[in-house]
Amino acid sequence: RSIRRMAHGTTPTFAELAGSFLGIESRRSDAAFVVAGIPYDIGTTNRTGQRFGPPAIRAASRMLLDGVHPTSWRDWKRLDIADIGNFQIALGEIQASLKKIQEQAAPLKHLIAIGGDHTISLPLLRALHAKRGPVALIHFDAHVDTWSDNFGQPYAHGSGFYHAINEGLVVPEKVIQIGIRSPVQEDTMQWTVGKGVTVISAMDVHESSPAAIAERVRKIVGDTPVYLSFDIDALDPAFAPGTGTPEVGGLATWQMQGILRRLEGLAFVGMDVVEVCPPYDVSEISSLAAASVIYEYLSIVSK
Repeated sequence: RSIRRMAHGTTPTFAELAGSFLGIESRRSDAAFVVAGIPYDIGTTNRTGQRFGPPAIRAASRMLLDGVHPTSWRDWKRLDIADIGNFQIALGEIQASLKKIQEQAAPLKHLIAIGGDHTISLPLLRALHAKRGPVALIHFDAHVDTWSDNFGQPYAHGSGFYHAINEGLVVPEKVIQIGIRSPVQEDTMQWTVGKGVTVISAMDVHESSPAAIAERVRKIVGDTPVYLSFDIDALDPAFAPGTGTPEVGGLATWQMQGILRRLEGLAFVGMDVVEVCPPYDVSEISSLAAASVIYEYLSIVSK
């Protein structure tokens, strides 16, 4: 609660600019689409500060207010959308925080979560599973996040999808990871692929095209309800330096846009964007990239 008060002062919204007619004004938790910040970063393994991601991403979203989407001409303001502020967490307690996050996500129809570190995806998928059963997963990241633990901690930002697969929250054969390039133990990668996960490395993306990658995603996901999880470190540090575990050789922002814009029509049921670490950002470029991920998502779910 103290973090929420310190970081915002008043209830924040995505794409808010004081006095702007383009800001989201609704705070209704029963809206069709709900934006919520999750200021959680106690699952990180390197640089911390992701708890400050929600206010930074909201602030950077002011750059996206002037007009409608430039290629789809979709206007997200026509959506029944609200920003309900930030979820509460249990200070310093991983398991208690995951429980609180799941409980707060449970009643929301279509959550757009702003992290926070990547640990938050696990309770969000648990909440989604209770309503919809196993879902497909489109996962942008530099890391597979399928380690059984991170330096002895079984519930950290690099182990969320290990648990998601083992708990049956996702359909492994319909999980696709994009941008993978970090050092990884061979047995971890073998376990991941052995479960049926499709891994597309960053180099695969560079040597292909956004259209080809998007088509591969569409074939794998099909008409299964699908969740989008976007770790900002999927992008190269040149485009997103403000993150906890940067890895060179990543995606460019234009590749992110090119892939996401071609995923319209998939049965999206929620998303998160995570791992923005504002203390290490430069000129808000990481926060703006994260805000743009949400903006692109809103354009493909808008009708």
